[in-house]
Amino acid sequence: MAWALQAALLQAAWQAQGRMPPLLASLALALLLGALLKPLLAWRMLRQEVQAVEQALGQSLPDGRAQLARLVSRETARLDAAQVRESAIETLAENLSDSVIAPLFWFALLGLPGAALYRFANTADAMWGYPGQRGGRDWQWAGKWAARADDVLSWLPARLTALLLLLANPAQGGWRRGTWQQLGAQARKTPSPNGGWPMAATALLLGCRLGKPGAYVLHPQAPAPQPAQTAQALALAGRALALWLLAAWLLAALCGLWALAASASVKGAL
Repeated sequence: MAWALQAALLQAAWQAQGRMPPLLASLALALLLGALLKPLLAWRMLRQEVQAVEQALGQSLPDGRAQLARLVSRETARLDAAQVRESAIETLAENLSDSVIAPLFWFALLGLPGAALYRFANTADAMWGYPGQRGGRDWQWAGKWAARADDVLSWLPARLTALLLLLANPAQGGWRRGTWQQLGAQARKTPSPNGGWPMAATALLLGCRLGKPGAYVLHPQAPAPQPAQTAQALALAGRALALWLLAAWLLAALCGLWALAASASVKGAL
């Protein structure tokens, strides 16, 4: 309801911009777009939840498992401390793409409808894409369609997230010759065609292994993540996000300058 109200306000602002000074109209539209886009992103909540897992794990293993269960769909009751930490870092890496980079990517391409469509597909996949019943009904048939849509819409953003992680963190190794091939080999170990890319990049930069018991292990030759590496993973993700925002801002500025130049050229021709 609140999102629909904001969308209506955006439409009203768009219609009224011809009666407002250009700078004021642009500022109003930017503020409304930001307000509408914010609910489609989840960076702050993701960061807080991952931090909470590490803090709970510092209290006790059962506390860490219980906190992790709020964040993941996998079984947590039998995980040891290293596996709890691995799961939290994996979730951070995967959701950096799913909940932050990908919505911004589709917003940049298709505006708010693109970001909203992506978040719907991603959320529907998470809610319906697993075996079993939800509310007394089997939604897996719908989950298959949602999963296919999510796979397609996440294909580029997942690889973009891995690239951003590498480029934004040169001090941790970053981009080197052969890195992309190494990432691809590790990413293909996961059942998801996309989730393995940001997870493999994070594992490589941290110099630790990440995995899901009984399913896959990324960088198996590396040691398990240590307590301090949760904070390091959050810092890696934050720098990648900052790089993406900077790149998006520069692209928007270039597009704006191009539009102004084109407008001036048309006026000059007239």
